[in-house]
Amino acid sequence: MKYLHTMVRVKNLEESLDFYCNKFGLVETRRHESEKGRFSLIFLAAPDDLENAQEAKAPLLELTYNWDPEDYDGGRNFGHLAYSVENIYETCQRLQDAGVTINRPPRDGYMAFVRSPDGISIELLQKGEALAPQEPWASMANEGSW
Repeated sequence: MKYLHTMVRVKNLEESLDFYCNKFGLVETRRHESEKGRFSLIFLAAPDDLENAQEAKAPLLELTYNWDPEDYDGGRNFGHLAYSVENIYETCQRLQDAGVTINRPPRDGYMAFVRSPDGISIELLQKGEALAPQEPWASMANEGSW
C-alpha cells in the first residue's frame, strides 16, 4: 500500500490556489479538467517533495473544484493537513505577512495551525527538535478554531 494524496474540495479555485501556492508555498504538479464531469483537479506538492511528486513517490494535495456551485458545510469529517517546516517562526511570519491568520501560534516552537480559505485546518510542525520559545509567538493567544 502507498499513500497517494489528500483531496480537499474548494469553492473558489483562484482564491485557493493563491493561498496554497502563493502564500503557503506549495507547487502545482499537474492539472486535470473534465468538461463532461464539470470539475477540475489540481495536484500540489510541498517544495521538498517536488522531485518525488513528479515520479509519484510523494503524497500530494488534490484540490477538487466542482464547476457548479455547491456548499460544503460540516459533513466532510476532515481533520487537518500536516506539513513539516524548516523554521516554524519564519513560516508563520511569512504567512501572517501575507494576510493569513495564525489560529494556533507556535508558542512551543514546534506546532502551529492555520486555515485555508475553505476552512481546512493545516498543522505546521517544526522539522526536528522544537525551537526555543520566541516572542511574539510565545505569548500570542489562539484565534478562532483550529
